[in-house]
Amino acid sequence: MLLAVILGSGVAFLDGSVVNLALPKMAEQLGTGFSGQQWIVDGYLLTLSALILLGGSLGDILGRKKVYMWGVAGFGAVSLLCAFAPSVDVLIAARVLQGICGALMIPGALALIDTNFSAEQRGKAIGLWTAATSAIIAAGPLLGGYLIDALSWRWIFLINVPLLLVVVWLGLPAIRESRVSARRTIDWWGAVFAVLALGGVTLGLIEGPVMRWNPLTLAALAVGLVCALLFVWWEHRRRDPMLPLRLFRVRNFTGTNITTFAMYGALGGFFFILTIHLQTVLHYSSMAAGLAALPVSVTLILLSSRIGSLAGKFGPRWFMTAGPIMAGLGILSLLPLTEGAVYVTQILPGILLFGLGMAATVAPLTTTVLASVKDAESGIASGVNNAVSRVSGLFVVAALGIFGAAQAYPFAVWLCGCLAIGAGLLSALIIRNPKFEKN
Repeated sequence: MLLAVILGSGVAFLDGSVVNLALPKMAEQLGTGFSGQQWIVDGYLLTLSALILLGGSLGDILGRKKVYMWGVAGFGAVSLLCAFAPSVDVLIAARVLQGICGALMIPGALALIDTNFSAEQRGKAIGLWTAATSAIIAAGPLLGGYLIDALSWRWIFLINVPLLLVVVWLGLPAIRESRVSARRTIDWWGAVFAVLALGGVTLGLIEGPVMRWNPLTLAALAVGLVCALLFVWWEHRRRDPMLPLRLFRVRNFTGTNITTFAMYGALGGFFFILTIHLQTVLHYSSMAAGLAALPVSVTLILLSSRIGSLAGKFGPRWFMTAGPIMAGLGILSLLPLTEGAVYVTQILPGILLFGLGMAATVAPLTTTVLASVKDAESGIASGVNNAVSRVSGLFVVAALGIFGAAQAYPFAVWLCGCLAIGAGLLSALIIRNPKFEKN
């Protein structure tokens, strides 16, 4: 059962990162520009971000095993469509469908562990899941880069299929079905407003520079903003919302999610542009570009547990202050990255500083968002935080072409570096150490 959840989660997490390595090859073979590369990433993030809370609710109401398996089967089928896409338009459409399937899979993973293991086994199971998915994510650049360089970018999607078939083979007999006993209803209108809000803003930001901010792109932005307001209004008046707005009355919950938005926006935007820049300007292979960022994953694996323990002892506030500032300085140090830059002296120090900053931030941030709410609300709190992290990546990637593709790298470095530093400063102002201070 645990292996089925690890493999399913690992494929979904891996797909989000390995695709970045393949973007230059995709653009070359499918004949698309910078905006097409943005859509390949944001098409997936758009539906995943908008529907991930709905996916969690569907699992609670219809059955967590059932919804997880729907997501697994759909993700595998759509991966084939991605692999054989004849044009960039088909690939983007397939990525949109892939995000829908991911929204069914990802929220169910920890919920299945929670309901299939006893209280005594649960901590160990979650620890194994965390370690295994972290190892999969760390190994992704090696495997993905090799497949892209040696075979084709299409193989990063084809490899999903046998792995997800194993998930179905293991999971159908092993996973026990569960659902909430209380009467719940599905928030379809909330999902519609969320998709239209994120879709409108994303369309406007990506296509605005390409289409010279014509009426269509401005209308898309306006529709997105109006639907965002409608989403908030609808969730406020609904008895059983997928986003309980009352959680934001808690200072640490709100502060942590603001930090999450800024920090994960910086992470998503920075690695999107860095992998493209390394391959197109510094002429790295796909594998070399993946390996260049590997120290971040290694640092997270080695230090996250230790820093999580220290944050539990001393409180999260100063870790969530220093970590993002370190990460932001690491990003800004990579601004003068031009052809001929030496990796060990000009790239690695910034990557390591960024990795240290992320390691200092992630565990305290996750602990704080869960500790800020009642135990019964920890699942929805985690889901909201997960959705916030993906929405931020969606918006930052969409915004990177505002000043044109030629200026995308310096703009991205400044934007992402300042976002990360801003996240640290906001944490210093907003976050409170629950162990020593009252909210």
